[in-house]
Amino acid sequence: MKNIYTNTNTFAITTPLYYVNDLPHIGSAYTTIAADTVARFQRLQGKSVLMITGTDEHGQKIQRTAQNKGRSPKEHCDSVVTGFESLWQQLNIQYDRFSRTTASNHEKIVKEFFRRVWDRGDIYLSQQQGWYCVSCEEFKEERELLEDKYCAIHTNQKVEWRDEQNYFFRLSRYQEQLQAFYQERPEFIQPESRRNEVLSFVNQGLQDFSISRVNVDWGFQLPIDPNHTIYVWFDALLGYVTALLDPDSEPTLENALSKWWPINLHLIGKDILRFHAVYWPAMLMSADLPMPGGVFGHGFLTKDGKKMGKSLGNTLDPFELIQKYGSDAVRYYFLKEIEFGVDGDFSETRFINVLNADLANDLGNLLNRTLKMAHKYFNGQIPNINGEEVEVTHPLKTIGISLGEEVSQAYTSLAFSKVCEAVLVLVRTCNKYIDETAPWSLYKQGQLEAVAEVLYSVLESVRLAAYLLSPIIPNISNAIYQQLGFSNDFNNKSVIYSSETFAKQISWGALPVNQILGKPQPVFQRLELTETVA
Repeated sequence: MKNIYTNTNTFAITTPLYYVNDLPHIGSAYTTIAADTVARFQRLQGKSVLMITGTDEHGQKIQRTAQNKGRSPKEHCDSVVTGFESLWQQLNIQYDRFSRTTASNHEKIVKEFFRRVWDRGDIYLSQQQGWYCVSCEEFKEERELLEDKYCAIHTNQKVEWRDEQNYFFRLSRYQEQLQAFYQERPEFIQPESRRNEVLSFVNQGLQDFSISRVNVDWGFQLPIDPNHTIYVWFDALLGYVTALLDPDSEPTLENALSKWWPINLHLIGKDILRFHAVYWPAMLMSADLPMPGGVFGHGFLTKDGKKMGKSLGNTLDPFELIQKYGSDAVRYYFLKEIEFGVDGDFSETRFINVLNADLANDLGNLLNRTLKMAHKYFNGQIPNINGEEVEVTHPLKTIGISLGEEVSQAYTSLAFSKVCEAVLVLVRTCNKYIDETAPWSLYKQGQLEAVAEVLYSVLESVRLAAYLLSPIIPNISNAIYQQLGFSNDFNNKSVIYSSETFAKQISWGALPVNQILGKPQPVFQRLELTETVA
């Protein structure tokens, strides 16, 4: 997988602006965990990072949902937004901007953008006929529907026939430009399976799409026709731009685009790929704006091998999962066990087995028993061995000297499972190395220098592992670093990193000698399978 970032000192990443028809689900959590992990990794490298998340709050579906609950649309949106903010806090998500499409500054950005595209001649009034899915907020072609006119995505919902006047965006005008763009920037859509899907769709011929609705009050009025409200996607996608505004800046496109545009990476679920990889670039071309760095569409999640849904009674509540097992456990499982970009499954039994094996046994016990020996044999200090003095052929150093670069490349290509596996190779080699060298026997034989090299090498390898995993499991990495005698806090966003610090920290041998070690304590408690999380 290719690097989809632009090479600058700033880095901007977005999650989707989540639809507020209901409280956040595990799929929303999955995308946001991944985005937060990327943002943390970029910060470690010394980049100035802006992570954007938020909510898409307009449209007929929201209006109907609010009515069914006896609330105004704004009251409904506010209550759901609180749920998103709460979940992101519990998941230890360090976003920088929370973009709401009901914000007044967003309305000004949307209308200015609309005017720019209107002046380009890319918007016109016409009749729209077709099958419309309220949940998708999208007109569907007949070939896309299931039997009896059910939506292929929202399989429990029939589409509705619409025959109304709408304003349209001339997407068809940009077919050749888009095809040329995809050829010029093959890395723009990732992974390759998503790119192929988009190319197939575009090559079949693009049709203009509706950007307004009549008889829908919940939305921004068109600047040119107050009888129409702006269609949700033409509104929502611009929430990424609004989020770039500094809080005290006047809401203009020029101000919004001045520092952080183009956004480096849009992280999305594959169900909204077309909007981000086709509609969005065409809109930006019309407005004569630079393209983002890339769009990555990840897969869907299942539970115990089955699609999740309320009707099936097998939904997975992210709030309950975090409350039961903690944020690091949830973050680790979904990024380690599921190859990012393909569909993945959650099984609670598998969840517990993986966490116990990797974090409690392999990593946690390794640190615990090595620290106990350091306290016993070296008065609770890191042995007086310099990492540079350890032979390059040393089994741990051999892995460690190239691990930082390997893991960095995996993070950059969003291969989170490869990050975890690569680090675990070092951790498991450490456990094997201790068993084979038996430092307790060496100590009894009076071979203190040999014991010092064993313990230093393992402690340094654990430090390196914790550093490299800190974007994924920041709390556990903090606990490890504190027990190694450091005062680092990987959750402190105010810390300014540098590329020089990063280069040093991912190099094997950075552990300072004679540093006072903390008291050995479990960094991850073993999990027990109890009641299944609903």
